[in-house]
Amino acid sequence: MFWVPFLLLAWALAGIACVRLCLVAARGAGHPAATRPTAELSIYEAAFLSGGPDRVAALAMIAMARQRRLLLAHTGWATVVDPDGRDDLERSVLGAIGPAGQSPIAPVRHRTAGGEAVGRLAERLTAAGLAVPDGARGSVEAAVRQVQAAAVAVIALGAVSLLMWPEHEGSMGPLVAWFLLPLILTLGCLAIARFEVHPYTRWASSEGQQLLGTLETDRPDDERGFLTAVAVRGPRAVTDPALRAAFDKGR
Repeated sequence: MFWVPFLLLAWALAGIACVRLCLVAARGAGHPAATRPTAELSIYEAAFLSGGPDRVAALAMIAMARQRRLLLAHTGWATVVDPDGRDDLERSVLGAIGPAGQSPIAPVRHRTAGGEAVGRLAERLTAAGLAVPDGARGSVEAAVRQVQAAAVAVIALGAVSLLMWPEHEGSMGPLVAWFLLPLILTLGCLAIARFEVHPYTRWASSEGQQLLGTLETDRPDDERGFLTAVAVRGPRAVTDPALRAAFDKGR
């Protein structure tokens, strides 16, 4: 029965990891219900719920470029045409570009994503129950990784036990069966998390995802429809070759 300590260790690793994932997922799902007076999302709210702060920054730059107030060159540089921002996000983009009026797109996007305007947007969506708090999102991802590591550890401990199995002990069937149980537990937990917990590892909560599902993104000829498509799918929804080249170079 030399393999019993290995089995107990495998059960301990699997049990602790799965319990932690369940607890973290329950806390992540326990955000307050949406209290917004309206169910309609703005394009910036849709961008945050779809792709986070970086998506919001990209959308603001693309919207300004479409209005000829910001030039996004295919070389990956942004140049200010109109220095007057119409809202906090546009002013954040202009501030990220700096007084010179020209800057590479990548740092502008990064600074805008980390700016106060995007932070306030995130706070509003989180308070309304539409966005997942940063702490909850990170905790779920870490718990999923722990379960994955536990599954690998169970396999490794089972393999070591098989290699140490003495020939005079006979069949290894009972050993395999006992180690299969914690492995099934971890894999089953991961499978459930793929469908039940996975939505909470994104930017949008379940309520936020429901609102995202009501948006129309199949009308690219309409300005609102185009910006909504960019908000939901990101810069890859841009059909203008020069504008797409600008963001490809500005990664």
